[in-house]
Amino acid sequence: MPCSVRTAPRMIITATPRYTRIIAEVWKPLIALFVWDVLVTVVYFMLPFHAPTLPLTLFGSALALFLGFRDNSAYQRWWEGRVLWGAMINASRNLARGIIAFIGPEDDGEKRDLKRSIVLRQIAYVQALRNQLRRQDPEAEVHRFLSREEAGEPLGRTNVANGLLDGTGQRIAEAHRRGWLNDLQQSSLESVLIDIANAQGGMERIKNTPLPNQYRFFPTLFTRLFCILLPIGLVETLGIATPLGSGIAGLMFLAVLQIGEDLTDPFANTVHDVPLTAMCRTIEIDLLQAIGDPAPAPMKPDRDVLW
Repeated sequence: MPCSVRTAPRMIITATPRYTRIIAEVWKPLIALFVWDVLVTVVYFMLPFHAPTLPLTLFGSALALFLGFRDNSAYQRWWEGRVLWGAMINASRNLARGIIAFIGPEDDGEKRDLKRSIVLRQIAYVQALRNQLRRQDPEAEVHRFLSREEAGEPLGRTNVANGLLDGTGQRIAEAHRRGWLNDLQQSSLESVLIDIANAQGGMERIKNTPLPNQYRFFPTLFTRLFCILLPIGLVETLGIATPLGSGIAGLMFLAVLQIGEDLTDPFANTVHDVPLTAMCRTIEIDLLQAIGDPAPAPMKPDRDVLW
């Protein structure tokens, strides 16, 4: 069952985002900032006052460094999430290739069923992991590839993806006991399962360990405070153009603040997250073709957004 376009995770893939999307993300703070700038300007001309000399350059430089540090930390989380999913794609291909090659091409019903079972479980595994990271119910995706009997035990677990991975390990161990895999082959496949488990653990660490609260509270507080002080320090210099100049300068700081917020959780259901649905589709295509089953088409961007 394909994932719905309206609710699926996604990522902007063009270098230049649509202006409507930019406006949709910043219009609320931008309007509030503009109204404040106009208010300060009107008060200055109606009730002339000597605007206090504010060290805005110093404030702005310190704030820019603070926001840059926060954005770098957020991007490192986003990039690590992308690297871990790249490793998951490679490990999934290695698992399918290994199990198919090691058990061999013999037209044996039991062997064929085992190879098919392990490959389909791996596809169900990555789909379940994607849903878990999105805080969504993985049951429907698991049932796409596994029978109710096979899916029952892992779906009864708190960590469905880990239950599916455990079942894969048990099937590989059973193949070894039956003599279909030698010690070296089992060890090789077990090493792939360890890589998969390590990648899952890294993803769960990112998802379950947000940036410290100070990294989110103080940048927001200081940016808003700076935007409040900005027109007061600029009104004597810019005069009637204060709303325009202060609005543009404030918008730059608000945009940098929003960038860090967008990248903090690479597995959130927003246009800025890692495109898990597309990567899971890549795994699904490669593994289904490996066992000779028909595969869906690769996902394509929808209005410059990869789901």
